[in-house]
Amino acid sequence: MTLVVIGPVTKDLVIVGEQSSQKVGGASYFQSFVFEKFYEDYMVIVNCDDEVLIGDFPDSDKVIQIKKDDSHFFINEYPDANNRDIRRQVSNFAEIPIFPDDLKEILPESIDGFVLNPLNRYDFPAETVEFLKTFDVPMFLSLQGFLRVPDRPVNENHTIRLDGFDDLNDILDGVSSIFLDEREASIIGEDFDVGEMVITNGSRGSRIVSDMEIKIEPVPCDDVVDTTGCGDTYMAAYITQKLLHKSSEKAGNFASMIASEKIANFGPYNCNE
Repeated sequence: MTLVVIGPVTKDLVIVGEQSSQKVGGASYFQSFVFEKFYEDYMVIVNCDDEVLIGDFPDSDKVIQIKKDDSHFFINEYPDANNRDIRRQVSNFAEIPIFPDDLKEILPESIDGFVLNPLNRYDFPAETVEFLKTFDVPMFLSLQGFLRVPDRPVNENHTIRLDGFDDLNDILDGVSSIFLDEREASIIGEDFDVGEMVITNGSRGSRIVSDMEIKIEPVPCDDVVDTTGCGDTYMAAYITQKLLHKSSEKAGNFASMIASEKIANFGPYNCNE
């Protein structure tokens, strides 16, 4: 069986203080490094126009491109190099939706679960989410992209603000786990028909909300190097443990440890120990 990870790969510009660098990014990209280490039976489906981006994945043979006419572009700016909990984002808000017909011929016959990583509201139309629910396998969904809407123009791009919308309840209905941060939880609330909500809070840890609430303490990192993709890394590490039938508390503690290891190095997760 196979874990199917779906969502864009991006062209990123990361600015930390006065330093900047161009990178490949996107939740599916960062997660693939965690799955490669801890859950090797996975595949990634990306929507983009630039197939060169796929070459940066840990195993490009596991990546399938849905050819579109654009790719996502993000600027991730950390104005205070000593406080990576503060981030400003700018995006081109690419309109490159993934439709059911894009997926029908490329999905494997046997599926362990779906990981959905929208980077804006266009990526996963409601009809696509409903189509994937018909497979009746666990679905893990990163919420942030559904809340992103364009705000103030910056050249050809836009700053990002977060906002809910009327159809969100229908999209989330029956999802196994949704992943979001405390700011996003304050926008949408916590009253959804989902298996659990995994709510992160940067260096202050995380909590898992279902019929009870579990507090996950952060694993301290003495040398914070690169926090871009930390939440995606946490999410992937958590999912690997849930698919191995670990408790939510054990999965959260494991994810916290892996996220701490990731931020101690540049780029995606690469710890070999």
